[in-house]
Amino acid sequence: MIIYLSLFFYLKMMKQNLVIICLLGALTILLGAFGVHSLEESLTSQELKSFETAVKYQMYHVIVLLFVNTTSKFSDRSKKLITYILFAGIICFSGSIYTITLGADASYIWFVTPIGGLLFVLGWLKMGLDLYKK
Repeated sequence: MIIYLSLFFYLKMMKQNLVIICLLGALTILLGAFGVHSLEESLTSQELKSFETAVKYQMYHVIVLLFVNTTSKFSDRSKKLITYILFAGIICFSGSIYTITLGADASYIWFVTPIGGLLFVLGWLKMGLDLYKK
């Protein structure tokens, strides 16, 4: 999770959202490969399923971020807000699941996962509202 937070704050300073999104997409592929090839024997089937869910949700939202940031359907202000909401959702949702499945004590961070899910919902609602207004 610390890696995610460090990456987020470093990437936040970069001016090009698309560069950030592409790096996040590459990280998603690396994490997915790591999960399949390195964790299969060390995690229970339920833990591996949770890890895979985190990877899937991260990739889904990377693709959504590509759409948001390459279409003219959103204002620059909306693009920025949606992007930050979904970045935070990825960090909280996927990042907390990665952290828990890799051995962290879930009792300290279990509440972060649903916050990430709520951020995903808020990002989707913001996109829907903006598209409805157009």
